[in-house]
Amino acid sequence: MSPLIDIQNVSRVYGKGEAEVRALDGVSLTIKAGEFVAIVGQSGSGKSTLMNILGCLDRPTSGVYSVREKNVSTLTPDELAALRRDTFGFVFQRYNLLTTVSAAENVEMPAIYAGGKLEERRSRAQALLEKLGLGDRGQHRPNELSGGQQQRVAVARALMNDAEVILADEPTGALDSSSGSELLALLEELHASGRTIILITHDHNVAARAHRIIELADGKVISDTGETEDLKTVKPFEKTVDAPTWLLQASEAVKMAFRSLRANLFRTSLTLLGVVIGVAAVVAMLAIGEGSSKQVVASIETMGSNLLFVRPGAPGTRMRGSAIASLTMEDAARLAEIDNIIAAIPTRSGRETLRVDSADYQTSIDGVSYDWPLAQNWEMAYGTFFTEDDQTRRAAVVVLGYTVADNLFDNVASAVGEYVFIGGAPFEVAGVLAPKGATAWGQDMDDVALAPITTGMMRLFGQNYLSSITIAVDDTKRISETEAAAQALLLSRHGVEDFQLRNTASILESVEETQKAFSVLLGSVAAISLVVGGIGVMNIMLVSVTERTREIGVRMATGARRSDIMMQFNTEALVVGALGGFIGVLIGLGVSLALGATGMSIAITPAPSMLAFGSALAIGLLFGFMPARKASRLDPVIALASE
Repeated sequence: MSPLIDIQNVSRVYGKGEAEVRALDGVSLTIKAGEFVAIVGQSGSGKSTLMNILGCLDRPTSGVYSVREKNVSTLTPDELAALRRDTFGFVFQRYNLLTTVSAAENVEMPAIYAGGKLEERRSRAQALLEKLGLGDRGQHRPNELSGGQQQRVAVARALMNDAEVILADEPTGALDSSSGSELLALLEELHASGRTIILITHDHNVAARAHRIIELADGKVISDTGETEDLKTVKPFEKTVDAPTWLLQASEAVKMAFRSLRANLFRTSLTLLGVVIGVAAVVAMLAIGEGSSKQVVASIETMGSNLLFVRPGAPGTRMRGSAIASLTMEDAARLAEIDNIIAAIPTRSGRETLRVDSADYQTSIDGVSYDWPLAQNWEMAYGTFFTEDDQTRRAAVVVLGYTVADNLFDNVASAVGEYVFIGGAPFEVAGVLAPKGATAWGQDMDDVALAPITTGMMRLFGQNYLSSITIAVDDTKRISETEAAAQALLLSRHGVEDFQLRNTASILESVEETQKAFSVLLGSVAAISLVVGGIGVMNIMLVSVTERTREIGVRMATGARRSDIMMQFNTEALVVGALGGFIGVLIGLGVSLALGATGMSIAITPAPSMLAFGSALAIGLLFGFMPARKASRLDPVIALASE
């Protein structure tokens, strides 16, 4: 029979030079399947180091260790994990049970990494606990069990995958004599069922229960009672193990992630808070930016999509209204003659104080032509707009915006026919414009007074050049053609391009670009808080890896591969990101709705919420990667030894 375990001249050396420690020094031995072997020695003899090498938790510095004629040194970390999962079952002196889960879940753990289905795992775990006298204690956590009960849970865990070899490291060291005897009897029963038992102990009385005793001292074998000769009575051992599927890995990782996060709820809540604030800020800020943009665009669109605007000053010159004298009444008259132009509205703007009796009110006053309402699509609330005849005879009439009329008269409707003093001269109120409200940037469109342009030039402004010309186009499909004709006319009249001609579309484009930049700015500011939340996730995951180092070691000892550990910690980070993202989106939407209720322009669309939630997931994955990678690359034997 070829040996199950074959060790040839194996040494394990720690440190270098004067600090060198030879924990094992040229050890050679073989163990056949079905043997019951005790490795005995005092503290420091190297027996625990030998057990770690036998269980593939550690690698020898030199020599050859083979399991069923396969050289262990040639195996990858994942192949070593598979060997631990399928071949070895560990019973540790300190039990190494996970305190955050029940006894049954501790027992199930190796089957998770072996691809066992949920119902099958639960059924087998319960059967093992019942067999070991713990059938009614499966849902209790380790801290609710006695030392003997915890050790039996550890034995059940070692048997979960039908381990061929049971490695028991000082299994009776923390037990009373009665519990210790029961455990040794259990090991004898397991040996009789066909398993190979390797018992590590310093107690010769415990070692005497084995069929073969190997004694170590100073890292060397000093005695060996020899291989068990007759193994014919040992029951043959057979088992099958399935490979874990990706879906099973993912589902178990999610379940373990929620359990781990729930174990330290306060710290998890603080970590979530950073992500929640970041996501909520992104959602709310983008809603504000989008709402502001839509309000600005809507305000511009109310002016009409058939308008062209002429402003004084060469292209690139900052417009200062009436401060630039390049547009005249004659320009407006000639523009009105171009085909497809309904009206060319000359405008001269200024500010004046209007007085009625003892009431004074300062407002914008514009001199415009009689066809101004046609271009502006603005209706009257009361009275009428001034006429062409009023404009021709320079009549002292005025049309008031609703805000102006409301400030000067107790009853807005009664303003029509009354007189208002402007610049010391009386003007009759011809009508009151219908209210339009504020622009997107907060300017009150109703805070204006309109007089005939001819009257304004003579009585109010004292100068004959214009602040602007607004052109109303008949057929919007020909607006570009009309714009080119207006451009050519003004160039021929002026000789130089001392004016700026734009249409509503170009203004909308400029405004939209500005608003997009504004939204990006708001989103960037909010994204900073999201990144800060991500740093918090990484920090808490690094702390979690440090605190749970022994847990990682236990999982590796029971068969977890690097990818399993990586997936578990990455999943925990993703769960934090997903929870924070979901809560943050809800809060962000709530804040947006609350701001909208106060009158602020808010636009809630799916895109910002999806972007913020996706960013939270990405942040969780990105900032969880390094802690997960660190956890997956821990050395199993070092992880198990951590406090």
